[in-house]
Amino acid sequence: MLIGEPDAITEQIIGCAFAVSRVLRPGFLERPYQNALVIELEEIGLPVERQVPLRIWYKDRSVGDYIADLVVAGRVLVELKAVRALNDAHIAQCLNYLSATKLPVCLLLNVGTPRVEVRRVSLTEPSRR
Repeated sequence: MLIGEPDAITEQIIGCAFAVSRVLRPGFLERPYQNALVIELEEIGLPVERQVPLRIWYKDRSVGDYIADLVVAGRVLVELKAVRALNDAHIAQCLNYLSATKLPVCLLLNVGTPRVEVRRVSLTEPSRR
């Protein structure tokens, strides 16, 4: 796989997320995990944008803005949660972000559990681990 392919990028992101969770463990809010994940991603050479503003459109009019946690290599959206368990609302959030950005995939990472919970979300395929 080429580095620019979303599947290769998601594999690298997941590896970095597990590296962060081994050190930080559950219990913090999302921001420390996000900052640590950025460090890991940059150390392996993946470009990362933080707190990416997303404009939401309705009938060619802006109706609001959201902030995505991370965009990695311009191809993969990363949404971090520090919760007991992921739910349908988290998946819906990722689907809306994908629709707004036209990016191919969102990695939903829950760092609030002893083992990082991972969901790969795409507009074109069902969620998978």
